[in-house]
Amino acid sequence: MRKIILSACLFLCTIAACAQVTSSTGKPYTNFPGIDYVFMFNGITSSTDITYNGTGTNINWYKFSDPTTPISTGTKEIFGPEDATGYILDVDGKQTTIWVIDYKNYLPVAATTFEPDNNSASQCKDVTLKINPDMPLLSYKTKDNISHSIPRNCTINYNTLHWGGTAWQTKDTTLAITFPASQLSVPAPYCTTTFTLSGDQYATDLGIAFTIKSSSYTPVAVICKPTTNVTSREHDKNNEANAPSSALPIDFSAPIDVQFLSNANEPITKFYNWTIYNKDNKLLINRTDKDHRYTFTEAGSYKVKVTVSNETCSYSDSLTVNVTESAIYVPDVFTPNGDGYNDEFRVAYKSLISFQCWVYNRWGRQVYYWNDPTKGWDGNINGKKAVPGPYFYVIKAIGSDKKVYKLKGDINLLREVGK
Repeated sequence: MRKIILSACLFLCTIAACAQVTSSTGKPYTNFPGIDYVFMFNGITSSTDITYNGTGTNINWYKFSDPTTPISTGTKEIFGPEDATGYILDVDGKQTTIWVIDYKNYLPVAATTFEPDNNSASQCKDVTLKINPDMPLLSYKTKDNISHSIPRNCTINYNTLHWGGTAWQTKDTTLAITFPASQLSVPAPYCTTTFTLSGDQYATDLGIAFTIKSSSYTPVAVICKPTTNVTSREHDKNNEANAPSSALPIDFSAPIDVQFLSNANEPITKFYNWTIYNKDNKLLINRTDKDHRYTFTEAGSYKVKVTVSNETCSYSDSLTVNVTESAIYVPDVFTPNGDGYNDEFRVAYKSLISFQCWVYNRWGRQVYYWNDPTKGWDGNINGKKAVPGPYFYVIKAIGSDKKVYKLKGDINLLREVGK
């Protein structure tokens, strides 16, 4: 316990000693190994100060280059400290080490360039950004003359594309990078853009802004986001409304005509290839259109894949189309009274490729026939209202899964009085 208390006291004393040095214009940093302070200044003049604020009495200032000859004695301040110079503050025999940096001398010079490497073979995934040696490096030295680099945390800003759900949107992208570095890699953009390097944390603290812009970059990376357009079939919804919730599966029912859209980043993308495979991995189509249509007539799960490319890059994405098994649900009553609900005798169905229905009266006479499952019988015979009561139906149909339906049964026609 005594060791712990002693260590804590020594730590607090050290912190207290380091906390007693300030400047009216500079920013002190204490997170660098081997030195107590690194002071950053936005320009150094004869009035720039480093000040000791403690209560010690025997005060001496030295330079790292001559730790035995004081540059100032008995004063709490030194003025006009020199860039890239180390100082020792000795107070009553306790030393504090300080390194001085005039940040203005480390801003990017006019010749600094920041350019994408257009010859890089990896531009399909990443873009290499080259920074020339004119980007100055920050460093400090400890009093034993050992040099240490100071990381500069900058940002790179550029535009790329982001899928917004229905279309591509331009997205502003910001990435954090750390110097020193001669080159950096960022995810390849999918649209024409410029790269902007800005920073760093010390510039922000000192109220200095610097940016370096690259020339315009034309990407080679391609991307796509396949989507589908399916014609809305309201008749399916109306028919299925009469079916029990567990009577019919969901997903697409056949025949279903689907338009496939590649949604590639044009004009970067130049070539397209579509393939559709069935559940047995058998190739059904191979097309080179930008977008295309396909009609699914059989039940099953289909993988639809699109590959977009140019002379340099390619990108693939896929989606799955599920075509449900066939089904028919036949109601047992309909009420053609003009109230807009259940006014026709219709079947609810999924994935039918052929359909026929005959309706007979109680004496076996055919009173109605139709072969389109989206339609039905409105309860009229030759333009006149049919007599309420039971009628007999015969249904023959074939599903997209090759299932054959032969259904027979009664359908009751009900009317209110006067209807």
